[in-house]
Amino acid sequence: MSLRLRAVHTEQVHTHLCRAYPDEGCGVLVGRDEGSERIVERVITLDNRREDERSRRYLIPPEELLVVERDAREAGLDVLGFFHSHPDHPARPSAFDLEHAWPYYSYLIVSVEQGRVASAASWRLAPDRTRFEPETIEYTPATASP
Repeated sequence: MSLRLRAVHTEQVHTHLCRAYPDEGCGVLVGRDEGSERIVERVITLDNRREDERSRRYLIPPEELLVVERDAREAGLDVLGFFHSHPDHPARPSAFDLEHAWPYYSYLIVSVEQGRVASAASWRLAPDRTRFEPETIEYTPATASP
């Protein structure tokens, strides 16, 4: 299981999440699922719509996700997963993340410490929904083809 991100997508994610600091930032990963490999073709940055605990939680309203899903389908792509930051905390899923995760999707978590990216890790919910399993992140140069 791996998640492939081009340099431009990595930069988009990191920039968006650093700008959101000290709140959690969030967005959607759109692309192609090719068996054990997911290839990100688009990064959709979204505002954290959570009204409370924004430094520890994020919210993507269902209507915003529906628009992203529709646009992805129209482009022949899929929603592969989500990304969000953990301000001043490790890039590991929290108990809250586990409680609210959906099967299938990749969850890219970026640790942002003092406004700078410290680390990143991707996760998938285990089939029994009791834990997350690590997913390899493959970083590819901007000029690499899928």
